[in-house]
Amino acid sequence: MTQPMKIMQILPALHAGGVERGTIEIAKALTQQGIPNIVVSSGGPMAYELKRIGVRHITLPVQSKNPFKIWMNARKLRQVIKEESITIVHARSRAPAWVAKIALKKCPGVRFLTTFHGVYNLGPWRIKKPYNRVMASGDLVISISNFVTRHILDQYHIASSRIRLIYRGADIEKFDPLKVSQERIAELAGRWQVPLDKPVMMLPGRLTRWKGHLVLLEALAQMKNKNVTCIFVGSDQGRTDYHHELKERIEKLDPETSVIIEDHCSDMPVAYMLADIVVSASTDPEAFGRVIPEAQAMGRLVVGTDHGGATETIQNGKTGFLVPPGDATALASTLDMMLEMNLGERKKMSMEAMKSVHDYFSIQKMCEKTIAVYEELSTEAPGCQQTPK
Repeated sequence: MTQPMKIMQILPALHAGGVERGTIEIAKALTQQGIPNIVVSSGGPMAYELKRIGVRHITLPVQSKNPFKIWMNARKLRQVIKEESITIVHARSRAPAWVAKIALKKCPGVRFLTTFHGVYNLGPWRIKKPYNRVMASGDLVISISNFVTRHILDQYHIASSRIRLIYRGADIEKFDPLKVSQERIAELAGRWQVPLDKPVMMLPGRLTRWKGHLVLLEALAQMKNKNVTCIFVGSDQGRTDYHHELKERIEKLDPETSVIIEDHCSDMPVAYMLADIVVSASTDPEAFGRVIPEAQAMGRLVVGTDHGGATETIQNGKTGFLVPPGDATALASTLDMMLEMNLGERKKMSMEAMKSVHDYFSIQKMCEKTIAVYEELSTEAPGCQQTPK
């Protein structure tokens, strides 16, 4: 008889971020299906969300990269695995994955699953590759995009049969334009002082250089249509020099063009509804990038950079537009063209984009496919792993 599943997800901490959000989404889906599960991390404010959905959180300092602490954490984790009768350990980051891998050496029969959430830097002379390779050492490996899959295959040379592609995505129950009232939109527009007589563009994402805020500001300077509002939504997370640089660049724009910087938004569905166009201008490739499918789910027009995960969430000319990374001139031209689209063209693209999210890029699909991987691991006997190079 197959042993009943009990899942452990392990990650560095529970602060804000895509890895943390995905962990909680999977924990909730498992709980809703009656599958016992726990989460192990060093803690953080999002631990409260686990408590709210009835999932036990165990605090261990698994964020540490110190080899001695990794070994000590592995001893403690092994005890938890045995006491909790865990059948699958799902690691979502490198240090916790090493803790889990060492712990599982003395836990026969417990399966090891990893999720490759991004493309890890190899460092000078590929010095980090031995440390990174733990993420390719699971019995199965979840990749969050084809872009990440190519990286895994190119750098770690594991069998493609061990990789399961599972896109991240938007919560289509939350990101639903029909659930956002005009009163909520008006309240946020008033609070942010968004002009109601101009087209609005929005770039959601923390204020860090690679997110492309400066590229968008240069595009605004080059656009034929100057009478627009742009909103940056995201914290600078202490990057005050970059924040100041953005403000200096904003002051040089045409007086008709207004730019608003908002530190945080707890109601992104409403924020998206303020925008006519949502921009992802990342100069480095996103491993996946949730901004695009979230905005598409809300029926917004989107433009992204032609690399990384954006090439998978945007069908150029059908569900949005792609421009070369870092090319402000191409972005300016595309934004001007998007503003000139008629109502019928906008509606057609919005409907195609919303359908794409519902079919491929929802967290509901993500949870369904992840649980299917757990079930696959539970029904297969542990076998020999191919050691990634």
